[in-house]
Amino acid sequence: MASTFPWWLAPCLMALLFVLCASSTPTNETAKLTQGRLVVHGNAAIASTDENFICATIDWWPSEKCDYGSCSWGEASILNLQLSNPILLNAVKAFSPLKLRLGGSLDDMVIYQENPSQPCGPFVVNTSALFGFSNGCLSLARWDELNKFFTESGAAVVFGLNALNGRVTLRWFLRGPWNYHNAESLIRYTANKGYNNIYGWELGNELSGKGYRARVHASQYAKDVITLKSLVKRIYEAQQKKPLVIAPGGNYEEKWFREFIDKTKPSSSLDVITHHIYSLGAGNDEHLVAKILDPSYLDVVGSLFSNMNRLIKSTNTSATAWIGEAGGAYNSGHNLVTNSFVSSFWYLDQLALSAKYNTKSFCRQSLVGGNYGLLDTTTFRPNPDYYSALLWHRLMGPKVLSTNFQGSKKIRAYAHCAKDFHGITLLLLNLNQMTTTQVQVSSKGANYQREEYHLTAEYGNLHTQTVLLNGNALLLDSLNGIPMMEPTKVDGSQPIEVAPLSIVFVRMPDFPARACL
Repeated sequence: MASTFPWWLAPCLMALLFVLCASSTPTNETAKLTQGRLVVHGNAAIASTDENFICATIDWWPSEKCDYGSCSWGEASILNLQLSNPILLNAVKAFSPLKLRLGGSLDDMVIYQENPSQPCGPFVVNTSALFGFSNGCLSLARWDELNKFFTESGAAVVFGLNALNGRVTLRWFLRGPWNYHNAESLIRYTANKGYNNIYGWELGNELSGKGYRARVHASQYAKDVITLKSLVKRIYEAQQKKPLVIAPGGNYEEKWFREFIDKTKPSSSLDVITHHIYSLGAGNDEHLVAKILDPSYLDVVGSLFSNMNRLIKSTNTSATAWIGEAGGAYNSGHNLVTNSFVSSFWYLDQLALSAKYNTKSFCRQSLVGGNYGLLDTTTFRPNPDYYSALLWHRLMGPKVLSTNFQGSKKIRAYAHCAKDFHGITLLLLNLNQMTTTQVQVSSKGANYQREEYHLTAEYGNLHTQTVLLNGNALLLDSLNGIPMMEPTKVDGSQPIEVAPLSIVFVRMPDFPARACL
């Protein structure tokens, strides 16, 4: 007797087929082919970043932090992260140095232990508390352990201070000055112990503008930053190079930021102005992949970087801009999206766009923890974005060059002077799922041999957490070390072939760029 197909399943099978097709890439044999032409203007840089542009965050969130029914933080908190894990150590050391920003929503609720006999406990769930947790405590012993890790890994550390300490809550607004005495004890202890990996002290997290559950007026925040600057000057008086003073670490709102800058400018108290961005929206958004692969959507965020750059220039402040926190999608990201291969398209594009507008450093939320970590929360195995960040760190120098790409709108093209090398490095992103683009670079120097690093998804699956470099999986070695990342050497007279849904770094050592001499 012939079997009968259950036709009521047909809509489900069609939906599954659509997902599988949208999440995989065609082979080179089946992909369409188009041509593109890239002009790189190498006479002068249009912007610059810090020498070490890449930064990652470590947050305070405990394992009880949950979003949309998923608890994705594990033991990734500043208070309990397994610092002895060799993969974690090797991952940070590979950057030499990696900027680490320690902070997040709960850094405003932390108490710093001032002597070893003082009671010091972790954050505890408290639904009536401001951020859903009671005040936690950073013990001196844990701070010693963290600084040992910073020294061993060579990290450059930005530490977020408890900006809510001492304030009086009045609805959403917080009144009164910052009580700095507890923070002063930590800063003084750090200096006295000779912990020299502190790159900067940041005041507060997301208390600017409309804030996140709490906010402080710009005029009061400026006074508090001036206080912090005075503390840093006094405590580090004997040191020629002092930690930076950084603030406010919040969402950009021009009116608030302008007042804040104007009131800190006369005393030159502010070294870095930080703002946060989660351009993909909420972590439970079902359209995250579509947003990531939409060039018009990626372009929107450029206006934010442009506005911040324009504000800094118009106020004539000496402070520079950083992205202090960016994880793509807020509320801990989205599993198998912001921690998978497809995430590298928004991440690298945002690194490149922000650099074009003089953003000096870009802190990724997170190094580990949530569903947007550069490292897996449980195993510490690097996710695809880790390797994207490391290639940027090694190949893209601080000078940004102007580019003009003629061809498919699905190709994103950026250029920097090469890092610690002659010539330039290109970053090419192909957002097209079906088309290979052959990119011809217009320059006499483009005909010499070049080095190419092609990143693709394992098995063509955009949601994979294994990335291929020139066709080979990037996996930890037998000693849990970060693998070598060797390029393919290519005849420069040939066009650069950018496969569907792939990322290519291209180092061109003989490109004649006057800005890079």
